[in-house]
Amino acid sequence: MEWRDEGIVLGTRRHGETSVILEVMTRAHGRHLGLVRGGRSRKQQPVLQAGNRLDLIWRARLDEHLGTFQAEPVELNAARLMDGAASVYGLQILAAHLRLLPERDPHHRLFEALSVMLEDFGQPMQIGEMVVRFELLVLDELGFGLDLSECAATGARNELVYVSPKSGRAVSRQAGLPWHDKLLALPPFLQGATVCDDLDAIEAAFRLTGHFFHRHVYEPRGIDVPEARAGLIMALRRALAHGNDAA
Repeated sequence: MEWRDEGIVLGTRRHGETSVILEVMTRAHGRHLGLVRGGRSRKQQPVLQAGNRLDLIWRARLDEHLGTFQAEPVELNAARLMDGAASVYGLQILAAHLRLLPERDPHHRLFEALSVMLEDFGQPMQIGEMVVRFELLVLDELGFGLDLSECAATGARNELVYVSPKSGRAVSRQAGLPWHDKLLALPPFLQGATVCDDLDAIEAAFRLTGHFFHRHVYEPRGIDVPEARAGLIMALRRALAHGNDAA
């Protein structure tokens, strides 16, 4: 068995004295693992860092085997991504969410979104916005997508300010007013392509996606919320408190 594909490094773990098991998100083969012989060498270590884009050849005797990777660099993003706390935490969150998916299950939208995001990871607030949009996409790929297009009660498309914690559907201001204390806030930036520079709105968006991850994924699977989510929020708060975009 052999294939060639492009992949983005999610992480590695040691294997034996000189090798590593490489975890990547690939364009056509989903999240995939493979052995890289000599992966702990001085030449290979910088290439196999999280966030780097690689050209990969995977080989195995049988499809169900772990197999081996031959990896060549395409874009070395790791140094830039490790330059700030927000980008470090952001990358950790993306990797944690991708690990919720079945291994080797193709998810083309997620690969493309990941590729674009890593190119644009820069200012902390921008990272926060991109990560929460990615979380919505992951929920959708897992079959738990939210419907934020119209009011669940009236069908209205204006003044959508709430989300039902049960159905995951948007609710208008008027329809939701009697139950506003039981509904989740819907930040305006999630309804369009507008850029968000409001930390309160980003935190509200993380509470929104966090509710549905907990309900549909974390609790049923008995797993914990990634610690990097709280780390990213703290990094964004520090950036805002310092009055600049460094975090």
